[in-house]
Amino acid sequence: MIRLAAGVAAAKAVGTLARTAGRGGGTSLPGKVLTRVEPDAIRHLSARLTRGSVVISATNGKTTTAAMVASILERTGAHLVHNRAGANMAGGIASTLAGAARNGGRRLTGDFGLFEVDEFWLGQVAEQVEPRAMLLGNLFRDQLDRYGELETIADRWAAIVRNRAGLVLNADDPLVADLGRNAPEPVYFGVDDDRLALPELQHASDSKHCRRCGHAYTYSAVYLAHLGHYKCPNCGQERPTPTVVATNVQLNGIRNAAFDLDGRRVELPLPGLYNVYNALGAAALTLKLGVGLDDVIAGLQAVAPAFGRAETLDLGRPTSLLLVKNPAGANEVLRTLALEGTELDLLGVLNDRVADGRDVSWVWDADWELLVGSVRSFTASGTRAAELALRMKYAGLDPTKITVIDNLEHGLDHALRSGDGPLYVIPTYTALLELRELLTRRGQAEAYWR
Repeated sequence: MIRLAAGVAAAKAVGTLARTAGRGGGTSLPGKVLTRVEPDAIRHLSARLTRGSVVISATNGKTTTAAMVASILERTGAHLVHNRAGANMAGGIASTLAGAARNGGRRLTGDFGLFEVDEFWLGQVAEQVEPRAMLLGNLFRDQLDRYGELETIADRWAAIVRNRAGLVLNADDPLVADLGRNAPEPVYFGVDDDRLALPELQHASDSKHCRRCGHAYTYSAVYLAHLGHYKCPNCGQERPTPTVVATNVQLNGIRNAAFDLDGRRVELPLPGLYNVYNALGAAALTLKLGVGLDDVIAGLQAVAPAFGRAETLDLGRPTSLLLVKNPAGANEVLRTLALEGTELDLLGVLNDRVADGRDVSWVWDADWELLVGSVRSFTASGTRAAELALRMKYAGLDPTKITVIDNLEHGLDHALRSGDGPLYVIPTYTALLELRELLTRRGQAEAYWR
């Protein structure tokens, strides 16, 4: 207990210094200090959560799904300890717990833990937190230089969840759904609306083969990348029947989406089919926790977008921020933007820093061709601005509509001057953080590490 109290005190001091200095490292650095002093700090502190905790992991959508779950749970009177800033490795989880600790870690300011967790850190965090329930949303190819192929993560996850109760799984993702085969009574969620079905698997689709026998799946409906209704014609493995289902889905461009859930209409203030999946995961998790359907729907309809996840700011013109980081996620953003019509002004920011993945070849797998006929101007920025511009040229966009400005601040200012209607910014992860720091300095956004 002495080491824990010392670690909490040191973490709080470091966090204060980081925030005073205006450094985003305040989200994870305190936790690293805490766990250096007391390696079992996450275990000790999370044990003080009197209502337990839940863990959310996925390649795409963790932050938004966690925000949805928070919006629902807060309606039930839960006092959350939640890594809202999105620092989702062990250091970020430890920082969140340290920030909530009082009396040297003897008690916490909240009673319920809500933790989004990086897919590579899921095992370590889950082993220490011992969550009541675990939501696994999807697995897409992402940062191959860090994670390796999808099967590597799927194998790690399979070992983590074997015989684990409280699993909530995406039935439409073959790799994720298969994780439930050795778990007691998993809860599945999915989409059932053939109007949304794509004509075929997209080029960027990842999970095309049965994890049990290796044979190619056949699909009766493809909704998003490799998500859909599938069956293995060799061994018979097929999509499990979900108990939490979205039907009658309506997608309204960048503005919002709606769907039916258990006979009730959900008006979701976030766009895209990807956010319908996020909402389904949040609904399935909270329903499993015993939350009533009225609170689930009200919470989903009241959720606010996390920074950069379809958030719109007034920067002199309406500016929507749409994070992309891999082909599957990019395709859904592009698919959503295509519903906005023509004369679109876009700012694409492509970085290749460690948190983005050094290999940016994924931009060639994303279907930028979906937007070519709708773009009025395209500003390419970031450390790999030239490569993004080249990709747009090969997609068929008129080169006279493309401007390359490596510097993000100058690129943003140029894009803001490109017209007076909406501006759509499509940044990668570190570009999004840089953009927020820039807007914070200008007084146009709050610091993400607050």
